[in-house]
Amino acid sequence: MFISLQFKLELKKEDKEKLIKLMRKQSSAIRVAYNMLKELEKEETKNPYTQIYQRLRQLFPELSAGYINSAIFKAKQYPTDKSVVFGGKRLFEKLCKKHLTGKAREKLKKQWKELRQGTLIAIGSRHEAVKGNLLLRFEDLNGQLHLRISTGNREFIYAKVLREPSNSKDKWLTFMAMLLESWQTQSYFPYTVELKLRDGEIYGSVSFEIPTPEVKYTKENGVIAIDTNASPIHLAIAEVSKTGELLSYQAISLHHLLGLSKNAKDHQEWILAHQIVDLAIEKGKAIAIENLKKLKKGTRGDGKAKLRRILHQWNAKKFLQKLKRVATLKGVEVLEVNPAYTSVIGMLKYAPQLGIDKDIAGAYVIGRRALGFKEDTPENYERLLKDKAYLEFVLKRYEEREKEIVELIEKESNEYKRNALKSELRSVENSKKLLTNLIQSLQSEPSSCEGTYGRNPEQGRGDKASSVVWVVLKVALLFPILGRVLPRDLSPLKPVLVEGAWDRMRSRLVPLEAGGTVPMRDF
Repeated sequence: MFISLQFKLELKKEDKEKLIKLMRKQSSAIRVAYNMLKELEKEETKNPYTQIYQRLRQLFPELSAGYINSAIFKAKQYPTDKSVVFGGKRLFEKLCKKHLTGKAREKLKKQWKELRQGTLIAIGSRHEAVKGNLLLRFEDLNGQLHLRISTGNREFIYAKVLREPSNSKDKWLTFMAMLLESWQTQSYFPYTVELKLRDGEIYGSVSFEIPTPEVKYTKENGVIAIDTNASPIHLAIAEVSKTGELLSYQAISLHHLLGLSKNAKDHQEWILAHQIVDLAIEKGKAIAIENLKKLKKGTRGDGKAKLRRILHQWNAKKFLQKLKRVATLKGVEVLEVNPAYTSVIGMLKYAPQLGIDKDIAGAYVIGRRALGFKEDTPENYERLLKDKAYLEFVLKRYEEREKEIVELIEKESNEYKRNALKSELRSVENSKKLLTNLIQSLQSEPSSCEGTYGRNPEQGRGDKASSVVWVVLKVALLFPILGRVLPRDLSPLKPVLVEGAWDRMRSRLVPLEAGGTVPMRDF
């Protein structure tokens, strides 16, 4: 499938003048080539190309052979069986009317001249030495996409390309993926570039063929699962076998992307996307990612300035769009899963069990979900949620923390810090309400924790590991046992998870006096 994409160029003043001069020459060559085509057709010349080429070489010695060939190609696109007015017949007719004078006429005349004289085209080639397009070639310059424009005598103009994808389906993402792949593998694809002068600005279009490769790497052999994380900013990658086991894992820091310009950041993201897809190809597996919708970036005054700054500088959704496009071009299947509770399940179930980072554990859950595995609640966790004594202890911990936060709010004079404390207070109040409902439900329905939300335990339950259970477990385990809302070290949960040793854990965690609790905090 051939498509054409539009973009805009940004040039220095002196470079723009050189480019406009070059456009005028080739535009003239196109008109000469067209007129010769018409005459030679009347004479029924069998091979008019040679005569046209030789004539253009005589008239325009400054133009390279590539520009002359491209001029002939462009001339052939115009019909020869009827008259053609270069610059536009309608504009020409308006200019011929004598009543049009002053600024209106000058504006129309400028527009007509731009259409008539403002064209530069170069046909692409698959030849290795041409690298896609010899005369108008896209290149990476200091991490930003530029168009290298040949002006003759081995001299070049470098114009910055201004183009952003409009949405996830924009074919510009495909073009960028193909371009970066060709640079890395030196296996180039042909693309034709045509530049136009409009209102004093240079616009361009690139035409190329999109390949439709066969999907070779599927989930039949497992997946490479990706979890995006903002604090700290990195990718967690887990290799999951087709039977759901964790085979290998790694983390890739994205801190180097912060502070880069938009174009430089885009370029680095494309490189990273290719690296991940190449990893999937090496392992012979599909790729599993989260199906991210609208991402919350926080609001001013929420007390999380550092996190907001990261979220505004890096867009995980746009990176995943690049990853999907590269994978499609290389024949790698991409599976998108609902991200709901993947982090919580990984944190509570697999991080303590396997001794891995909570983000790697989250990626592992994404991979298992993509393969169709369901996450049952561990039996020992379920038994813990039925231990009324433990739940009363947990509720006591939250009550003490609530009192402590109220005191801190009264003493805090910084508005932003007060907002952060108020946010934490709301979280504690919600946790207390959840635990109170759970304790009450144990007295009436000892076998369920779904009643904490006032729901029928059997209604809408698709599997044992309902979302409600994981929310309750997060509240009941993290702060009460580990002292943090989002801890890095989750190994203390292993005795509860594996051995069911909550009695020993509970006897060790004696309720503290007021003011002596461990504060809730993020990692």
